[in-house]
Amino acid sequence: MILQKKYNMDNQELYKEIDLVQGCINRMAKNSFMVKGWALTIFAGVIAISKTEVINNLLLLICTVLIPYLAFWLLDAFFLHTERKYRKMYAWILQERKKGNIEYQYDLNPARFNENVGCMAHSIFSKTLLLFYGIPTLVIILLIIRLLC
Repeated sequence: MILQKKYNMDNQELYKEIDLVQGCINRMAKNSFMVKGWALTIFAGVIAISKTEVINNLLLLICTVLIPYLAFWLLDAFFLHTERKYRKMYAWILQERKKGNIEYQYDLNPARFNENVGCMAHSIFSKTLLLFYGIPTLVIILLIIRLLC
């Protein structure tokens, strides 16, 4: 049995703690936005600069466009997954601090919320990431199929 310490936390302490968690959420959202920008830049830049050379060369298409784009997709999914854990932490803090529970106070490790947000695949195939990364990936795969036939 885990003993929970009861403590009357003043609002200033609570606000500081949730501000720290909100800062982590904002950082994850900013990182996700930056990754999307880089992915789009690389995708459009490589296609624009090399024009038909990349599109007509299968190995070049896979190495310069598809692999980096899939890597950005995974990185973006990681940031989304971590952001979801921090959101669960935020809600947990608001709920538990009302009860006087000071367990994990100022602990910013989101690992204890892994089971609450599902597996990484849920983030990889979320609606927003699937649309943003899935459509260009599908276009690249169709180009690869066209080159193979």
